[in-house]
Amino acid sequence: MNLRSVCEDARCPNISECFARREATFIVLGDVCTRSCRFCSIPVGKPAAPDADEPMRLAHAAAEIGLSHVVITAVARDDLKDGGASHFAACIRAVRNHSPDTTVEVLTPDFKGSEDCLRTVADEDLQIFNHNVETTEALHKSIRPQGRYTRSLEVLSRFKEMRPDVVTKSGLMVGLGESDEDVFGVLRDMRRHNIDVVTIGQYLRPMNSNAPVHEYSSLERFKLFEDFGRGLGFALTLSGPYVRSSFGAAEAARVLGIRSPKN
Repeated sequence: MNLRSVCEDARCPNISECFARREATFIVLGDVCTRSCRFCSIPVGKPAAPDADEPMRLAHAAAEIGLSHVVITAVARDDLKDGGASHFAACIRAVRNHSPDTTVEVLTPDFKGSEDCLRTVADEDLQIFNHNVETTEALHKSIRPQGRYTRSLEVLSRFKEMRPDVVTKSGLMVGLGESDEDVFGVLRDMRRHNIDVVTIGQYLRPMNSNAPVHEYSSLERFKLFEDFGRGLGFALTLSGPYVRSSFGAAEAARVLGIRSPKN
């Protein structure tokens, strides 16, 4: 079908479990990124033009496999005027037309904070909007140099204002040198920006050229973060070594009572 999945590309440790549940995360808009985040192994360079047939291929795949929940993500496309927002919108429409029972989640880049780009996505029929903060404010400059901590939070907050009926979600990695208090600070900021769901997982170095792992966190540390998030009032806090932004997405949707439009 000429499609890429984060499940396979990122060698996700949860791939078997998610595929068994008929959940998958597709990555669109090519295999070259315009940003050089130090935690990611996707090549950086000049991407090819968007593939106009990709949304339909994605929709056909979701329908053929019978996915209960589909997550659509992409490389950062700062080379495009709309950052790829219209492509996300086309993918959502295609899935909705071919799989009306499937819940749809998007995991987008920050679109450089563009209100118009957010509106393009917000106008579509989706159930979860996800954008990852990724790490603490102090570590952003070294780990996510082209990203902005406050901009990511504002993107999530503004989307919630546009679509209060859609669940907002964000994730961060631990093990990059942050303290417990640093993580508590991120969680407080997330709640102040009306984020509903947070995922916290262990950073694993994909290649030697990526940032090194500073620490492998204990199960007790992940439980500490989960309890803290619950105390702040998140609708759902998923925290554990193998937790990834899209892991257990369908289960999260069920826990939150999210249903497809047809249902």
